[in-house]
Amino acid sequence: MRKNNDKHVVDYIFETSWEVCNRVGGIYTVLSTRAASMQKLVPDHVVFFGPDLGEQSNIYFIEDNTIFSDWQRPQGIRIGRWNVPSQPIAILLDFSFLKPERNTIFAWAWEKYGVQSHAAYGDYDDSCLFGYATGIVMESLYKHLIQGKESLRFVAHVNEWQTAFTIFYLREHCPAIGTLFTTHATSIGRSIAGNGKPLYDYFRGYHGDQMAQELNMVSKHSAEKKAAQYCDCFTTVSDITALECEQLLDRKVDIVTPNGFEPDFVPKGAAFTKQRNQARLALKTVASTILNKTISKTDLFVCTAGRLEWKNKGIDAYLDSLHALDKQMEEKQCAKHITAFVMIPYLDKNSYSLRHIDVVFIPYYLCGNDPLFKLTYYELLIGMDLTVYPSYYEPWGYTPLESIAFHVPTITTNLSGFGQWANSKGVNKIECGVSVIHRTDSNYAVLIDQIANVIYEYLMMTSEVQTSSRKAAAKLAKQAEWKNFFTHYIEAYHIALQNSIYR
Repeated sequence: MRKNNDKHVVDYIFETSWEVCNRVGGIYTVLSTRAASMQKLVPDHVVFFGPDLGEQSNIYFIEDNTIFSDWQRPQGIRIGRWNVPSQPIAILLDFSFLKPERNTIFAWAWEKYGVQSHAAYGDYDDSCLFGYATGIVMESLYKHLIQGKESLRFVAHVNEWQTAFTIFYLREHCPAIGTLFTTHATSIGRSIAGNGKPLYDYFRGYHGDQMAQELNMVSKHSAEKKAAQYCDCFTTVSDITALECEQLLDRKVDIVTPNGFEPDFVPKGAAFTKQRNQARLALKTVASTILNKTISKTDLFVCTAGRLEWKNKGIDAYLDSLHALDKQMEEKQCAKHITAFVMIPYLDKNSYSLRHIDVVFIPYYLCGNDPLFKLTYYELLIGMDLTVYPSYYEPWGYTPLESIAFHVPTITTNLSGFGQWANSKGVNKIECGVSVIHRTDSNYAVLIDQIANVIYEYLMMTSEVQTSSRKAAAKLAKQAEWKNFFTHYIEAYHIALQNSIYR
């Protein structure tokens, strides 16, 4: 085993997630941007494994059968590259061949690891069969690559409960591969919050297994908990979620691996200005059409975005804060104007008008083919003046990080991993690029007033102070680039290999 400070502690990195070549949410962004740092560490010795979902996967996948051409491949796979800037090797798996063996696999997981699949429903079957199939393919590729090179060191990084069965398979059939398991958000913590239960006031009173029974989450929680307990290195993305893992999964994390961002996504210089102007024109045009009114060049463009989790993502708090802001502007006879956007896929609303503030709902996943903008989320985000992500449950918080990376100041809460990280850097005011609002289970009314106050404060700033705030946001974002955060993953690889060797 090489020393901990050796950056070349690993020779091959296998990584799997349901979101490899499958754009669902923030994990897609985490993996696809982190891939560049992985490629620098072990060039073209990075292999991602994702589900073969046919046409849905194809737009993010470039097939290339010359890769590993001498490997006797298992059935049901396609080899190529993930269609992201670093273009890492990607293997897509059709796991349908395992469906006849479902009961046998679930019985094995129960007898060997105590995974309770009997209460499964919904997406559990496909996810677990995909994870098991991934283990089979990883083992096969490992045996092919290790021939004559027994000193090579391999790690397999498994993300979320959906791929937990990869951990179980490798532990039984290929223990030389060091395994990492990352929970980006515990299934029970998200469910407690999403069901309107007070997660924080009674945090130490919650027991994961008990809540899994109450919330009908037994199988998913069981797979996640057992993967956390049987992996060689257990990680999560923030200190706040590390506490959650210890309380609900009964294992402390070995290391926190925060989510970074790749600066290559952000244009520079004249290209930045051009793209920002194009975005603002597109936003103005669409808002004018939807609201049937003229949008002034001086309007402040404010936005929230993310998955449709009304409370967890703070969509309710955002809209209520706009109502509070409307009253505040009316009382102060403020002549300025705000156009607010809500970019939430599948939100079944069109627009909602306030007196000062107009709200435009964009119910599409912005990947460049929507009927309104035909632009990606990043291509629109760059045109915003301010973003608001007042999350109640947010293990990390990619949206506020993306915002400041595109020089857009943001409002978030101390219940997000990103908000806590920003506070640790001494940043807590909007003029410094990020305003972190204190949020609890019982201060909702105070929360919305504080958000409204910060938006109003930013609205009333001079253009010079707003520009300074934008520069401060971009400066903070540089501290969260992958080149600064990836060292945590190198440490995690070391832990996994060390524990796999001395298991």
